[in-house]
Amino acid sequence: MAPANPRIIALFDVDGTLTIPRGEVTPSMMDFMKSLSEKITVGIVGGSDLPKQEEQLGAGIASLFPYNFSQNGLVAYKDGELQEVQTIAKFLGEDNIKRIVNWTMKYLADIDIPVKRGTFIEFRSGMMNISPIGRNCSREERNDYEKIDLEKDIRKNMVAAMSKEFAELNLTYSIGGQISFDVFPKGWDKTYCLQYLPEGDFDEVHFFGDKTFEGGNDYEIFSSERTIGHTVTSPEDTKEQCTKLWRCYDDGEVN
Repeated sequence: MAPANPRIIALFDVDGTLTIPRGEVTPSMMDFMKSLSEKITVGIVGGSDLPKQEEQLGAGIASLFPYNFSQNGLVAYKDGELQEVQTIAKFLGEDNIKRIVNWTMKYLADIDIPVKRGTFIEFRSGMMNISPIGRNCSREERNDYEKIDLEKDIRKNMVAAMSKEFAELNLTYSIGGQISFDVFPKGWDKTYCLQYLPEGDFDEVHFFGDKTFEGGNDYEIFSSERTIGHTVTSPEDTKEQCTKLWRCYDDGEVN
């Protein structure tokens, strides 16, 4: 069934916006999103691949709302049907992928932090996700690393070094979440998904995300001329801001 206001669409980041970082969506938050989708068009746009998005938002998330974009829209679904899959390996070539991997492993070997775990580079079809501590760390280790990272700018310094080393590849480096950053070709940030939203179909395109600062993985779409950007601090804040905007959720009921 079409929403009451189909020409208004709200796109939502996942980590820090619909869930706590790498956490699962709560039943109340998912109920809220379903209620919201009765009022306006709803879409999901996340940096992770679809399997990770499903871990956080539930199986079948690609068909739950009209638009679903994983890996910033490089894997795009509309009404549950796959629209496109783009890959970074095809775009950059295997020789450049090897260069990036080899340089990254050498750089990470020289970083001195209290804990290192595993999966320092996660190769996704549309990007590379790099984590100095390793994605296999526990939640406690993740939280501890974030404090060190904020104090010592570990990720920011690595991004600066990579930008210089691979300047000719025209890459974008986007810091997101607590422990990692994404590397992908310019233009493959979250604005990539906007090509699937024809301007004639929508009067307003809203975006909600937590990493909307310059260098954050929500910055480009947040600041795009096509979107009305909203910075949130938690799933509860997302709910509160949407409620004020559309008055769509009050004590569990749609107004």
